[in-house]
Amino acid sequence: MVGFEIGAVPFNPDGWGPPESSSALLPNHPNNVPFAPFSRSDKLGRIADWTRNYNNQNRNTNNPRNPSDSVFDFTGDESFGGVGADEDSSFRLVDGKPPPRPKFGPKWRFQQQRNQLPQRRDEEVEARKREAEKERARRDRLYHLNRSGGPRREAAVFKSSVDIQPEWNMLDQIPFSTFTKLSFSVPEPEDLLLCGALEFYDRSYDRVTPKNERRLERFKNRNFFKVTTTDDPVIRRLANEDKATVFATDSILSSLMCAPRSVYSWDIVIQRVGNKLFFDKRDGSQLDLLSVHETSQEPLPEAKDDINSAYSLSVEAAYINQNFSQQVLIREGNKVTFEEPNPFANEGEEVASVAYRYRRWKLDNDMYLVARCEVQSVVEVNNQRSFLTQNALNEFDPKYSGVDWRQKLETQRGAVLATELKNNANKLAKWTAQALLASADMMKLGYVSRVHPRDHFNHVILAVVGYKPREFAAQINLNTSNMWGIVKSIVDLCMKLNEGKYVLVKDPSKPQVRIYEVPADAFENDYVEEPLPEEEQVQPPMENADGGGESNAATNEVEDKEKSAEA
Repeated sequence: MVGFEIGAVPFNPDGWGPPESSSALLPNHPNNVPFAPFSRSDKLGRIADWTRNYNNQNRNTNNPRNPSDSVFDFTGDESFGGVGADEDSSFRLVDGKPPPRPKFGPKWRFQQQRNQLPQRRDEEVEARKREAEKERARRDRLYHLNRSGGPRREAAVFKSSVDIQPEWNMLDQIPFSTFTKLSFSVPEPEDLLLCGALEFYDRSYDRVTPKNERRLERFKNRNFFKVTTTDDPVIRRLANEDKATVFATDSILSSLMCAPRSVYSWDIVIQRVGNKLFFDKRDGSQLDLLSVHETSQEPLPEAKDDINSAYSLSVEAAYINQNFSQQVLIREGNKVTFEEPNPFANEGEEVASVAYRYRRWKLDNDMYLVARCEVQSVVEVNNQRSFLTQNALNEFDPKYSGVDWRQKLETQRGAVLATELKNNANKLAKWTAQALLASADMMKLGYVSRVHPRDHFNHVILAVVGYKPREFAAQINLNTSNMWGIVKSIVDLCMKLNEGKYVLVKDPSKPQVRIYEVPADAFENDYVEEPLPEEEQVQPPMENADGGGESNAATNEVEDKEKSAEA
């Protein structure tokens, strides 16, 4: 084997590279082999290239240095810079430059569309963001407007439910913001007395749909009673027996409990007699009617004689509610009677199906509240009787609500209910509160619509839906503890007052209530503040429904007037 001898490696004390006298030490060292100086940032090329052509002198023609030194210049030599540059350019071609694209054919069009898709998608995302920002700003504006007590409708100007007299003394002013923070828990109530008689609910109305609608009937001979607290003979008897300290009705208590949801003005008369407290309503009070579109953002006509004004719709809604509650019963059938008959009916008088439950709640160690609660019917399930309350929502013109019941009730019943919760939040909350006060097992909601949007006398039942009061209260965000907290705070405030008469008034334009001290003879002689228009006089009166429906002649006369006006 032939060995390989490296030989001696000379040391250069003057710098880097072989010394100048290295040729003498290396006899076999080839001549004219240059040493290329480089910096550490340069790429290392080849150590040696045995195929290098020394005869190519064209590369150094532009070199300004001495031609004799050109053999030591490797700046243009392929052994270092040239080949490395070609390799770098090849890598840049693969990594940096896009591949050549044909200018014609479907492939070019596809690539062009593909390149444009992300840009268009970004534009769509930005557009959606802008729309979301606008919608969020609009909701925030409406929210702050409602929270600040500003007008909810641009054209609506609400009036106070009672004329504030200059001699009245305002004692306190309570904003609704304080009501929402209250909470109070009461134990289960006890029944002191049950009066009246109930008819059974007709379950065939649960199958009513817009395709097989039923005409709303008129009950002219059945009497409906809206008796205030101090005029109730049973409450007077219970007060004389010292059964409680505070007395009220379910409609008055529900108005207090749902006060933060109210927009229209209302008032409650408070009488402090000895150590007892009575919550009353005035004759012909707003509490006897049912508000329509109270919490809606769409304004209603301001003219009082318009069939779609707030007052006309309230009268119409009360009229519909009374007739609906009696139509969905099995008439001429068995009745469930209780301990005492209807305390407001005369002997032999035909009265509506209603039972009054006089119930007592414990508010404090020595304070009890008695309230008269109502249920309208009874149903028997598994040999157990369940009490029901019956109320009707009414559609007067789809353009105000934006939802046509005849088209949406079968397929989108949840959307219809959501719209009603938005437009009539206070009314539905009061109905739910009354059902909870009466401990009703089920509350039936009827959907009643006009036969024609301009005909406010004839109506049809489109559907009837049942809800359990507690589940429905949770669905509409009605807190029972907050309801009783409001009642307890008002009771505690009134118990600190002196003996006398007071009135609690909801401000017509601000979310607050005021307490006024009024003379003892206030509200004694103002049963009807002003006469009703002729068209509204044909509606059944609220206090007594004897002859409650309008006469056929009056109905035909009004209908003929409307038809001629439309023609």
